[in-house]
Amino acid sequence: MPFTKPLPTYLVQRYHGWKATTYDENKSWYRRLADEGQRPRAMVISCCDSRVHVTAIFGADQGEFFIHRNIANLVPPYEPDGDHHGTSAAVEYAVTALKVAHIVVLGHSSCGGVQGCMDMCTGDAPELEEKTSFVGRWMDILRPGYEMVKDIADPKERVRALEKRSVVTSLENLMSFPFVKEAVDAGELTLHGLWNDIGEGGLEQYDGKGFSPV
Repeated sequence: MPFTKPLPTYLVQRYHGWKATTYDENKSWYRRLADEGQRPRAMVISCCDSRVHVTAIFGADQGEFFIHRNIANLVPPYEPDGDHHGTSAAVEYAVTALKVAHIVVLGHSSCGGVQGCMDMCTGDAPELEEKTSFVGRWMDILRPGYEMVKDIADPKERVRALEKRSVVTSLENLMSFPFVKEAVDAGELTLHGLWNDIGEGGLEQYDGKGFSPV
């Protein structure tokens, strides 16, 4: 493929540094993971945002979390229509194959995807309304949530409320998956909603009614 290029030098250097230190010091652990397969206890659905460092927040090691990232940490409703569904596929694999005990939906502050949804709903991002916009059509999942926060006077609080609404929407949509509901009803799976304040390092959890600090 003529359009591919070698890795940037800084990434190559970082890889060799990791291989010579972290990997070399934990070689047996990595080989065990390779030989025995993964057995993560939890799935984490988080945003693609580079500032959201899931493993660092929870001090997780390799093999501990099954992580799926997408724009605005959204889970679509259950739609077995034969189309491509990356997030739904990840949820299915985590629940039915890996048998995770927890699914954590992790939202965050200053989410660009949520801001895009807000702009789209207020008419400030007509490009996202185009059928050809992957981001816009993905943010349609959150569009009903805008109606629940649009009357909040303070713009910053309005966006923050929609960020948290993205978490709740995903939790609600997870329960539309038959295999998720079955596992939850059987006591084999629990769902958790979190929101991370990046600047303050804060973490809030959803209790079914609202968010409060962990």
